[in-house]
Amino acid sequence: MATLNRVYLIGNLTRDPEVRTTPSGTCICRLGLAVTRQFRNADGSSREEVLFIEVDSFGRQAETIARYVTKGRPILIEGRLRLDQWESQNGEKRSRIMVVAENFQFLTAPNRQQEGGEGNYVREDGGQRWSQQQQQQRRSGRPRPEGEESAEEEEEGDEEIPF
Repeated sequence: MATLNRVYLIGNLTRDPEVRTTPSGTCICRLGLAVTRQFRNADGSSREEVLFIEVDSFGRQAETIARYVTKGRPILIEGRLRLDQWESQNGEKRSRIMVVAENFQFLTAPNRQQEGGEGNYVREDGGQRWSQQQQQQRRSGRPRPEGEESAEEEEEGDEEIPF
């Protein structure tokens, strides 16, 4: 029989990411994620249920998440469930279910203060996304006043998508 362990979550960070590095140099980023479910009771009143989930991310993905997201920011996480088990100091067996992130997507633009205020950021796959003004400068080699477009750019339209 086939099995599947896949989780998709969209939520907001409950705190800034916690980053640590293993002795072998692997980066680990732990996130607290709040996921909300809204529903109606049998009596018709609206209710909201919030689930707080711990998420671990590893390697380059962990570095990217830690660099660009902060408390309160929304993020999409795709991953798998993991069971952590340990024994407490007073001998009680403890356990918790966590999510190990395998993919993610930012749902808002990264913090401009962390980018130098220029409107560019590094994507998870290493590519870059540039602001419209930066694209114009890269094409022409010179800055242009806002609103001024060359005939070349008017013809290009959406052919050169920066992402």
